[in-house]
Amino acid sequence: MKRREVLKSLSVLPVAGSVLTTRSSWYDTPKFKRNLFEEIGVSPIINAGVTMTFLSGSLMLPEVLEAINGTCHDFVNMYELQEKVGEKIAEMLHAEAAMVTSGAACALTLGTAACITGKDPDKIELLPNLPGPKKEVIIQKTHRYPFDHAVRCAGVNLVEVNGPEEMEKAINENTVMALFLNCANEHSISHEEFVAIGKRKNIPVFVDAAADVPPVENLFRFQKMGFDLVTFSGGKMIRGPQSAGLLFGRKDLIEAARLNHSPHESPIGRAMKVNKEEIFGMYAALKAYLERDHKKEWQEWLNRAERIKSVLETVPSVKGSVKVNPGPANAFPSLQVEWDKTKLNKSVKEVLQALAEGTPKIVAGGRDPHLSIGVVLLRPDQVDVVANRVKEILTS
Repeated sequence: MKRREVLKSLSVLPVAGSVLTTRSSWYDTPKFKRNLFEEIGVSPIINAGVTMTFLSGSLMLPEVLEAINGTCHDFVNMYELQEKVGEKIAEMLHAEAAMVTSGAACALTLGTAACITGKDPDKIELLPNLPGPKKEVIIQKTHRYPFDHAVRCAGVNLVEVNGPEEMEKAINENTVMALFLNCANEHSISHEEFVAIGKRKNIPVFVDAAADVPPVENLFRFQKMGFDLVTFSGGKMIRGPQSAGLLFGRKDLIEAARLNHSPHESPIGRAMKVNKEEIFGMYAALKAYLERDHKKEWQEWLNRAERIKSVLETVPSVKGSVKVNPGPANAFPSLQVEWDKTKLNKSVKEVLQALAEGTPKIVAGGRDPHLSIGVVLLRPDQVDVVANRVKEILTS
């Protein structure tokens, strides 16, 4: 399921969990003296769906919380920290350079700004209102999406193209960049063609792959193709801070992106600052993600789906099947559930409503005839809760 499809339907929602009972797993139902959910008056949610920002992304790894708590007691030079962490992240990703941003959306703005200004301090200060003709960014018609606003806010016009020939013709002296949306439903220009045209015309090419891990190989794939800039969200399946992201690629462009970012005082990215704890946390999250046993994690996800399936199939006519989303975004397994409506007079919509309005609140997805239960975002202690609650609703 693509991000824009989720935004349209709002039927599949996200947040949380992993799978392994190792160091990099969710905490077992932690206990705290102070219940801030109750104090503020908001309800925690069990998320049986996909990662979405409006439902707080994902739950941070224990390593991330350790990094945050271990660095919040001291000051640090933010220029030095961004540079040093960027070097470490670039090394891990086999990139020329990297930086931590305030989410992938910020990376889109900073990457675009870098392509416009380079390291010119006058242009950096004037952005997004440079004198002269407005700068242009090439994008495929089928790649337009809500998040391209983060590119437009850098002060550019998006020029829509359909196919390689139109892209070639659209590039002119005002073109500063070409943007590729990896999770788009349709590509009128392939990744390889897009990169080749950019290289031929000496235009930087930028790929937005925010939600496109797993598989872990995607973190390296686009650089190998030749994309100059790459962004991933830090707060989705990498399970870093929700407000952190990664921007990496060509060294000169990353250096320019840093100049357009906080802690510099007057660039367009000043309002998009990342605090030191998020930078340390993003570094820790990426390191843990790359070191994870991904095959073991995948099997755990399948085991969860089978566990829920075995509970639900005790109800007459209920059948479950594991479906693996082909991606590129949210490319992981979920459980698809259906039943005979003549025997169980419940629609998928009614089940979803009952889950969302119950205690605890549970968010799942799907539409008739299939209920979709996500398994990758659940804490281990929530798997049986979801299975039993769905069973209870179906049999009530």
